[in-house]
Amino acid sequence: MDSMSVASDAIADPTPHGLTLSGSWTAHRIGTGTSGWDTPSRGSSSALIIDGSRIEALDTAGAWVLQKLLHRLRDEGRNVDLQGLRPDFAKLMAVVAQQAADSTGVDAPAGVTPASQLAALERKAAAAGEQALALLSFVGESAAALAGSIAHPSRLRWRPVLYNIRTAGFDALPIVGLLAFLLGIVVAYQGAEQLRQYGANIFVADLIGLSMLREFGPLITAIIVAGRSGSAYAAQIGTMAVTEEIDAMRTLGIAPLELLVLPKVLALLIVMPLLTVFADVLGVFGGMIMAQQQLDVGYGDFLDRFVKAVSVTSFLIGICKAPVFAVIIAMVGCFQGFRTQGGADSVGRHTTRSVVQSIFLVIVADALFSVAFSALGL
Repeated sequence: MDSMSVASDAIADPTPHGLTLSGSWTAHRIGTGTSGWDTPSRGSSSALIIDGSRIEALDTAGAWVLQKLLHRLRDEGRNVDLQGLRPDFAKLMAVVAQQAADSTGVDAPAGVTPASQLAALERKAAAAGEQALALLSFVGESAAALAGSIAHPSRLRWRPVLYNIRTAGFDALPIVGLLAFLLGIVVAYQGAEQLRQYGANIFVADLIGLSMLREFGPLITAIIVAGRSGSAYAAQIGTMAVTEEIDAMRTLGIAPLELLVLPKVLALLIVMPLLTVFADVLGVFGGMIMAQQQLDVGYGDFLDRFVKAVSVTSFLIGICKAPVFAVIIAMVGCFQGFRTQGGADSVGRHTTRSVVQSIFLVIVADALFSVAFSALGL
């Protein structure tokens, strides 16, 4: 194959089945080398093992030259396997290969041995830990901003709060009510057959009341708000970050947290309990209709049993979850929006991430509530 100008000690001991790389693969050494590469001919075997354990130094220029070597060997029909690279060199090779693939539209070559699954898991765990710490820091900054606004009420921006109450609360009534109504019908329908077998038709009121008021009402409301409003928060703030509007606000002396985050948090704290009550009413109403159709339980009998089976404590347990879910949704949505950087693709990624993380944290919080209430005997 054609020769390339590198340091004379770059390739050592070439054989038909392998070669060894050594020396310093950097821009300085590559630029000053004069001897050619003595690479093995194809021979009788297309497999070629390249040993990179003796490479002492590697930068992006050397990694690019190595990628060119791998490409040429593959073009000759060789099955190339690069082994023995130090972990940091392997990462650099992978980055250079990916950049080359992005610029040419060709898949990244397989010549670089991928990092182990354990190393990949370690990187993901480190990234998750870093993001969790950043979220906690963001929550702390928002709490400090809220405390400052409470100490100085004139700093609260009520017009954005009212706007977010309308968009996150009033505009969400149809979808929340419809899904809660259908969920009540499904729960009653699924429980009807089992209750009928034991002649316990009237206990459908217990099933619908406790499940909707304690669990399904707050949870379905939080999931809908996370997908509807949490994603909107991330997209709005992310777009502002990409277009540098947030930097402009800081330049003008406007605190982004006070203008963009606090109104959303306060609005959700107000509307989430109200939406939960609305979902409870529609869910119980849907279950009542299905109980009358499937179990011949009249509306009067249903309500009479409902009042006896469902206590005020059960109702308040569901309501007290709503503010916690509201804080989680608002914080995660705004946090992901502020982390957006780059272009429209980043806005889409962080918007999706905000929905996934919000729903995940809401379900985790709901599970913790269940454990806590069970321990307290509630």
